[in-house]
Amino acid sequence: MAILDLIEWATQSADDLVFRFVPPQATGIRLGAQLVVREAQAAVFMRDGQALDLFGPGRHTLSTLNLPLVGRLLGKVFGGATPFHTEVVFISTRLVTDVKWGTRSPVPMRDAELGLVRVRAFGSSSLRVADPGLFVNTVVAQRSRFTTADIVEFLKDAIIARLADVLGENMKSIFDLASLYDEISAAAKVRTKVDFEKLGLELVDFYINAVTPPEEVQKKIDERAGMAALGDMNRYTQYKAAEALGAAASNPGGGGLAGAGVALALGVEMAKSLSGAINPPVAAPAQAAPASGPTVACPACQAPSPAGANFCAQCGAKIPKSAFCTQCGAAIPAGAKFCPGCGQKTA
Repeated sequence: MAILDLIEWATQSADDLVFRFVPPQATGIRLGAQLVVREAQAAVFMRDGQALDLFGPGRHTLSTLNLPLVGRLLGKVFGGATPFHTEVVFISTRLVTDVKWGTRSPVPMRDAELGLVRVRAFGSSSLRVADPGLFVNTVVAQRSRFTTADIVEFLKDAIIARLADVLGENMKSIFDLASLYDEISAAAKVRTKVDFEKLGLELVDFYINAVTPPEEVQKKIDERAGMAALGDMNRYTQYKAAEALGAAASNPGGGGLAGAGVALALGVEMAKSLSGAINPPVAAPAQAAPASGPTVACPACQAPSPAGANFCAQCGAKIPKSAFCTQCGAAIPAGAKFCPGCGQKTA
């Protein structure tokens, strides 16, 4: 028996899903040829684009006994003895694991705490070909080779579409999603089942690894958590000032020095502000209101006192009576020889 009478897929790689065996046009596949189907493989005989018979793992001798559909066609036209032109399509039925999926762009969701927020979702899944005939007819068509990469992009779109529906129905706040990953994964798997089945595929496992907001939102959440951990806005302000000071000081060149000076000045002003809030300044004693009417200078401290006062309001020194005119009572400035009120000569 010629080597062409042995039909098998012996060079299957980890990413291959389909291999099409096309015999030479001159010889075709003859009855009696040996078909070898390995474990985790299936073989579909095709004629004129139609799947005729399906073979599972094992060695098969191609005859009218195990190819009833082909045998009836041959019996009508060639009497069962002439070579027939057909193809054998091998399909991998092994479990394809670690099929990564993820959103291409953020999906907008309503959040009970953050309002409208955009989220990204990432995860993994595993699948296998459950109906080889349907898979060949609906997906493979006339391609001679088919890999997992060829089907993953379509599957990603189906997964993301169903997952978005499930998230919209179950998401209250992004802060609670981590505790619902198992429930959301199970619901998304059920929703996606029909999409896979119509292609002859089975979604075996489906996992959500993370549902996260964009990076800028994550930073705001981290800052909010940091503020809550500090518990004191003044301390948080001090922390940010010290952080800015360190960043400016580490910048080489004069710009870093100038930046450090600005940050230091900012820190000092903040420290003063915080110190004033914690230890408010003690009010200075009220100064005595300036006296109205005639005044006389204190002989001790020269501070003005009302005319007729016996003691200085500032230092308490005694004010001599001679500082006032005995004629009119007007105050006599120190060193004056005559009263400025009446002109009486001073003593």
